[in-house]
Amino acid sequence: MPQRNHAFDFLCGICIIRMIMLHVISTCGYRGEFWFGKVMAWSFFFMSFFFFKAGYFNKGVKGKTLPYLKDRMKRLLVPYFVWGAIGSIVFFGFLLLFPDSFHRYYKILRWEHLWQDSRFWGNPPVWFLFSFFACYVLTHFIGKVKYLKWVAITFPFISYYLWTQRNPLWMSLDNVFMGMFFFYLGHAWRWAQTRVPKGWLIAVSILLIAAFVVNNKLFHGEYDMSLNKFHNHPWGAGINTICALVGLSGLLLSLPMKRVPAVGYIGEHSMVYFVAHYPLIFLYSFTHLVFHHTVAHHWEDFILMMLFILVTCTWLVPYVEKVPWLSGRWKK
Repeated sequence: MPQRNHAFDFLCGICIIRMIMLHVISTCGYRGEFWFGKVMAWSFFFMSFFFFKAGYFNKGVKGKTLPYLKDRMKRLLVPYFVWGAIGSIVFFGFLLLFPDSFHRYYKILRWEHLWQDSRFWGNPPVWFLFSFFACYVLTHFIGKVKYLKWVAITFPFISYYLWTQRNPLWMSLDNVFMGMFFFYLGHAWRWAQTRVPKGWLIAVSILLIAAFVVNNKLFHGEYDMSLNKFHNHPWGAGINTICALVGLSGLLLSLPMKRVPAVGYIGEHSMVYFVAHYPLIFLYSFTHLVFHHTVAHHWEDFILMMLFILVTCTWLVPYVEKVPWLSGRWKK
C-alpha cells in the first residue's frame, strides 16, 4: 500500500487554523488592526485552496446525473442545512432567552437574508458548502459536453464582472465561477504532475512561489471568495492566487513530507472543525454578553476562545463523523 502524502493534510490544517483564528480575531474586535491586514494580504488565497484540492483529487464528475446529484446533496447540502440549523438554534436561542442583552442583533435582522445569502445567522461560514455543491453540479453538466471545460478560462472574468455589478446572484452564488476555475486548476495540476519529471516540478513550484512573493508586493490584490470581492489589483489577485496554490502544493507534494501531528489531524478531519467552530464562537461570546462582559479587545478571551474551539472540535470529531447527516460521510 503506497504511503500517504501528507502535503494536502498539512495545507488543509493550516487553512482551517487560519480560518478559525481570523474569525475569533474578528469576534474580539481586532479586525481593524494593521497587522490583521498584513496577515490577510499574505494568506488571502487559502479559502480557494479547498476548491483547488477538490479538483486535484476528483476522479471525474461524469456518470448518471440523478445518482450523482443525490450523492452531492447528501455529502454537502444535508450538512449545510443541519449545521445551519444548529447555528441558528444557538444564535436565536440567546436572542429569545435574553432579549435585553442582544438589542443590537435585532436591528440587523432582515428578510432578504433568506434568499440573497447562503449564510445562516448562527453559522455564516457554511456558505462554502452551498457554493461547493453548486460547483460540483455545474462541473458535472459541463463535463457532459466534450471540450466545454475549457470555458473555465473565462470564469474569473465572469466572477469579476458580477462583482462590478454588486454580486446580483441569489444565495451568494457569484463566487461559484471562481470556485470552478480553481477546481479545474487543481485537476489540471494533477494531470501535469503525472507527465513532468519530479525535478522539474520542484523547480517550477519554487519559481511560482517566488513569483507570488514578488508579485504580491508589486501588484498586490486579494480575492475574498466568501463575498466574491476583489481588493486592490484584480489581476494581481488572480495571478498571485494561482502562483500560491500551484507553487505551494507542488513543492509539498514533491517532497517526502511527514505527517505533522496536530495540523495534520485537523486537516484530516477539517469538516468537523469547519462546520462546528462558528456556533462555538457564538456560544462563547454570547454567554459572556449575558453576564454583561464583552470579548471585544480582550486578548485573554481570544486565547481562551481559540482553546475552547480547538479542544471542543477535537473532542467532537469521532462523534460527528459517525453521523452521516452531520459529517457528510455516507457509505457508498
